[in-house]
Amino acid sequence: MPRSALTGSRIRERRLMAGIRQGDLARAVGISPSYLNLIEHNRRRIGGKLIRDIARVLAVEPSVLTEGAEAALLDTLREAAAGSDDAMRELDRLEEFVGRFPGWAGLLADLRRRAMDLEHSIEVLSDRMTHDPLLSASLHEVLSTVTAIRSTAAILVETRDLDPEWRERFHRNMAEESARLADSAESLVRYLDEASSAEFSATTPQEEVESWLRDRGFHVDELETAPAADPGAIIAGAGRLQSAAARAMAHRYLKRYRRDAVQMPLAPFRDAAVACGVDPAALSRRFGATLAAVFRRLAALPAGDMDAEIGLVACDGSGTLTFRKPVDGFPLPRYSGACPLWPLYQALSRPMVPLRATVEIGSRAPRRFLTYAICEPGLPGGFDGPQVLEAAMLILPEQAIPPQHAEIVQEIGTSCRICPRGDCAARREPSIMAEVF
Repeated sequence: MPRSALTGSRIRERRLMAGIRQGDLARAVGISPSYLNLIEHNRRRIGGKLIRDIARVLAVEPSVLTEGAEAALLDTLREAAAGSDDAMRELDRLEEFVGRFPGWAGLLADLRRRAMDLEHSIEVLSDRMTHDPLLSASLHEVLSTVTAIRSTAAILVETRDLDPEWRERFHRNMAEESARLADSAESLVRYLDEASSAEFSATTPQEEVESWLRDRGFHVDELETAPAADPGAIIAGAGRLQSAAARAMAHRYLKRYRRDAVQMPLAPFRDAAVACGVDPAALSRRFGATLAAVFRRLAALPAGDMDAEIGLVACDGSGTLTFRKPVDGFPLPRYSGACPLWPLYQALSRPMVPLRATVEIGSRAPRRFLTYAICEPGLPGGFDGPQVLEAAMLILPEQAIPPQHAEIVQEIGTSCRICPRGDCAARREPSIMAEVF
């Protein structure tokens, strides 16, 4: 039996070692105990988000469940060796090294994982610090208040014969501005403390919606089993949607989700996607749906239905991101202006022209992805209203790349500030990671 077929057995073994009941594990990852039982007896395939969720509950790396502990260690060390010419020359002795020095091998693998986590944190922090509107507003508030205090202090120091009434007024202004500065600084420090981890809490309505959808696996089962269900009732029970703007955005999303679900019912669509190898054009013809609708439907499939996780990103005509479903290894910025979005923006400049590209994300262990992108115009204001553009990009794992497209690769980074590609002709600024790579 191939190693990949034993994933269910490894899950059962790890669950028993951790002393976790089958029903408890199933509830923790959002599936039924009967479905988990089928998985543990190797009667259902598993991958994507579901395998990561199970690994998180069992406190192990996902690769430990899919390939076994030793294979996971070897894979991690191979990835680490990809950044060193000297190590690559000795790659054929890797298994000998792991066998003779398992402790040192484990230490190197741990260091590799920590380095990857830190790089991911740098990516997220760089993106946030550069574009975060709340951070920009807070800093502007602090600088404005400091400037006001400095101006008032200069008047008090430089004007010797200032009228007592005006002096008192300036003193009062300084006291009020100082209190405002203290409040602004406290709010800023609190915000930065909350944002100290790689995964930030939602601070905008769009982030509230994305956080809510992420918790659901980007799948709304209520609209699959009952397409006539009221989106408002679903939103009413969503505790993460705190603001009225977030609830309004979620309502629009669910209405479109419901239309897609009616046009492309879950079971037939899933079977067709598996049969055609996730070919958006074939699915579009099969169900009479637009490519963008097919993209959305693929991204909304339940975790574990496909061999690998499927990502999606969308933007409006200004290039502003309106939807993000990221996948491992393909960093999606919270804001626009990053290399991974190039295929998306290329589609935006060519409405109704479908684009397919194989991209390679630059890192110490480069990974390739297959992307499909399309830009479709809409007329929400009626026939005589303005045309509104929306572009969407589907992200598929490397195994989905057709052989004829495997050699035509577009090299991209994350963003110029942290990109390891030193010979990029489109670089806007030096990378702060230059010495690291």
